[in-house]
Amino acid sequence: MFVKSAMIPKHKCYVVNENDSIGKTLEVMEHHKIDGLPVLSNDKYAGVVTRYNIYQNFFLSGMDRDKFLKETKTADIAIHQDKFLVESNVFEDTLVELQDFPILSVIDENRNFLGLITRYDVLDQFKSAFGMERKGVRIAFTSVETEGRIARLGDIIQQYSESVISLVTFDATDKLLRRIVLKIEKKDNIDKFINKLEKSGFRILHIKEEE
Repeated sequence: MFVKSAMIPKHKCYVVNENDSIGKTLEVMEHHKIDGLPVLSNDKYAGVVTRYNIYQNFFLSGMDRDKFLKETKTADIAIHQDKFLVESNVFEDTLVELQDFPILSVIDENRNFLGLITRYDVLDQFKSAFGMERKGVRIAFTSVETEGRIARLGDIIQQYSESVISLVTFDATDKLLRRIVLKIEKKDNIDKFINKLEKSGFRILHIKEEE
């Protein structure tokens, strides 16, 4: 999946202009209960302002509060002008980029602002990937890292007519093994299915029914 498939589109985003005052910026933040906003210059990405860097700049400025709020522009204190995503980035890129920042702007090759990715969006997508919002049985197991193992798993799933909610694989600490987490709908044949997995060389680590 690409970033453009998961981002909040521009018309649904809250943004500020580079010439907006800090006072107006804080009003937008307060009204929408958010801590950061993209700064735009003629619809092009020009950085981000956050509550933290607003307060930081105020204390360092030595200015009167009202004067600072009225006369300081977002362009004066915007940060992370070079921190953004492009719509062709794969979604996994957001994990690294959002480690230290709550929002990231998505832009095109001309820096035109296209939308936003937030930590909440990332968590929501991963909840979906793991099927966390659906009832079922989660099975964690390992498999020897050999060609055709996932295809074999698919054959077993098809053989027992299992309804797959999610399937995620991870590298194990042992490079010869791969960890797999499979979530399926609960059926009466679950014991037979698990027994078949074990007989086919998949080592079961954990089974949990999730309501």
